[in-house]
Amino acid sequence: MAIAVATMKAAQVSRVGTGLEIVEREVPEPGPGQVRIEVRACGVCHSDALVVEGSWPGIPYPRIPGHEVAGVVDALGAGVTEWRKGQRVGVGWHGGHDGTCRECRRGDFRNCRNQKIAGISYDGGYQQFMVAPAEALVPIPDSLSDVDAAPLLCAGITTYNALRHAGALPGDLVAVQGIGGLGHLGIQFAFAFGFNVAAIGRGPENERLAKKLGANVYIDSKATNAAEELQKLGGARVIMATAPNSKAMSELFGGLGPNGKLLVIGAAFDPIEVAPVQLIVGSKTIQGWAAGTPADSEDTLRFAELRGVRAMIETYPLDKAAEAYARMMSGKAEFRVVLTM
Repeated sequence: MAIAVATMKAAQVSRVGTGLEIVEREVPEPGPGQVRIEVRACGVCHSDALVVEGSWPGIPYPRIPGHEVAGVVDALGAGVTEWRKGQRVGVGWHGGHDGTCRECRRGDFRNCRNQKIAGISYDGGYQQFMVAPAEALVPIPDSLSDVDAAPLLCAGITTYNALRHAGALPGDLVAVQGIGGLGHLGIQFAFAFGFNVAAIGRGPENERLAKKLGANVYIDSKATNAAEELQKLGGARVIMATAPNSKAMSELFGGLGPNGKLLVIGAAFDPIEVAPVQLIVGSKTIQGWAAGTPADSEDTLRFAELRGVRAMIETYPLDKAAEAYARMMSGKAEFRVVLTM
């Protein structure tokens, strides 16, 4: 007599070029040090294109994307004592670390040389149940819904964590380039930190939203020279570049004030062009920033809970994962897309 195997729905990429397809998979069992999560919501992030298009080297297929996961603990693997069944948890981009490399031994888990990434190193949240290393989990505050929590575990932590380490103080001029999936959260966090926030967008239609989100000033980069406008305001202490446009980032560098920093979180592949003398005069810097650890994610969720920072979200059911992904890739979503289970 055959033993019935529990199955679930998942949106997987069978191989590069096939796109996302809904399949039936066996519900995975957690191994030692792992936790099984019943997924309630999962954000659809632009980085999921790395899986769909196969641009991240070494991904084994089939693979289920998703690194903005919110759900509840469903089962515990051997040796896991720090989480309990039924507890609300999330998993972000940082999907685990080895704890033994040079960086981990110094507590720099964010830069672990063997970091795991949810949805790339192992199957992510585009499914009804997923398994993740226990160290990748983040507790979700009770007042945050699963849908609200999901995008904060990638876009949220990236903007929050970058800004809180940028060196700006309350009252400093901080510019946010781009009013999209990252930028609309960056403006909210910058406002909540007490910065003098300048939002930089393309076109006058973004001004009303930017100011509603907390911007004190709106600069239309299509109608004016944004760097010159920032200098009229005294020069920015930080410019956070969220739109993946290296040419726009290069042009904005001139808007920095003394000791200013161009903080790059929008992932582009062509060079940023800055003359050495621009760095030297005024002691300016360029820094990249990627997400953070689960502890940083926990800080992000609690700060967002405290100050009312929320993403603007469009939701799709899991069955429409391909449609949700296409909507995200179109650039027309306002502003994050989240799958619900």
